[in-house]
Amino acid sequence: MMHMTFYWSREVTLLFSSWKTDSWLGYALTLIACIAAPVFYQFVEHIRYRLRQVGKPTQLDVPLLQDQKEASAGNRWSVAKIAGGVAFGLSSGLGYLLMLAVMSFNGGVFLAIILGLTIGYLAFRTEDDEETTGGVGSTCACA
Repeated sequence: MMHMTFYWSREVTLLFSSWKTDSWLGYALTLIACIAAPVFYQFVEHIRYRLRQVGKPTQLDVPLLQDQKEASAGNRWSVAKIAGGVAFGLSSGLGYLLMLAVMSFNGGVFLAIILGLTIGYLAFRTEDDEETTGGVGSTCACA
């Protein structure tokens, strides 16, 4: 049965019909996975930000009369751009899986994912990330 409101139980089906918990040990391991996945999500977002910074020329690299967009237009298919695309796909897929896990409506899973996002944010995000990406969990494909 699919729940449509939050419930508190050790019995949960998460993402796949084969991922069912019926014991406290299984539930605890599931919650640990629900903490680890968002931490990894924040790590991938951090890598995406760093890869985006690799491809951008600094003000010192660009001649005075040339626009920065013109200067970076030549490396359309750089290794950093391809790696950034792979990281974007990975973070998008993981973000959707986290959303689906929250939609299990299990209170423990919800709290574990929020805790994992918080830990990942504190471990990997900086103020520089906020200025460029637009905030936590931002999946804007405009950059």
